[in-house]
Amino acid sequence: MFIAWVAEWYTRRSQKPMIARSCGFESHPRHTMRGYFRIPEISRNKRLRAYIIGLALGDGNLSNPNGRAVRLRITCDKRYAKLLRRIIESLCMLFPQNRVGTVRRRGCVDVSVYSNQLTTLLGWHWDNGPKDVQNVRVPLWIKRDTRFSRECLRGLFQTDGSLYNDRGYSMLNFVNTGASLTNDVFSMMKDLGYAPCIQKLQQTNGKVKNTIRLSKNVPQFVRDIGFWKE
Repeated sequence: MFIAWVAEWYTRRSQKPMIARSCGFESHPRHTMRGYFRIPEISRNKRLRAYIIGLALGDGNLSNPNGRAVRLRITCDKRYAKLLRRIIESLCMLFPQNRVGTVRRRGCVDVSVYSNQLTTLLGWHWDNGPKDVQNVRVPLWIKRDTRFSRECLRGLFQTDGSLYNDRGYSMLNFVNTGASLTNDVFSMMKDLGYAPCIQKLQQTNGKVKNTIRLSKNVPQFVRDIGFWKE
């Protein structure tokens, strides 16, 4: 009788899930099993998210080099030191618990951050080919709100855009090979009250180069989206 009771007690005990206990300090979540496997925080600031999405849609790339976590790499020309600092600061604010690293290459700097939340945030995948092949788009929640579309447009133009002077007139270009992304940028600019035009050029590699050009009210648009590139 006693042996049967012991056997039953041991069986029940062995079936109970193990619970890792903390050291008693809430500031040390890494000492608990729950804290160890926690998902790192990502900022809920939608304007910041929209800006980063714009940067990533422009000069961003997704990969998974270590087979464990997705990496976002945003490339910035070395000539734009202020923009490089802004990209680093913005990624640090978006992923406050993740390390943001840089790799200097000839003429440019790659800014990288690892997170398995990137695919959901950006809306495309690391293993489905280049962005134009995946036909990436601006998320709907950004296009529906002009506050967020302004932030996204600033990121897009800071990476794939250029401001120049043509015979005394300010001109603004956005160049991309993604058809859907080009249409999204065009629509967001129209929604803000501007009148851009689109030029398409067939390239030798088979891709179509889409150029969105704004020639009217350029200074106003620059102020409207807070555009700068330096």
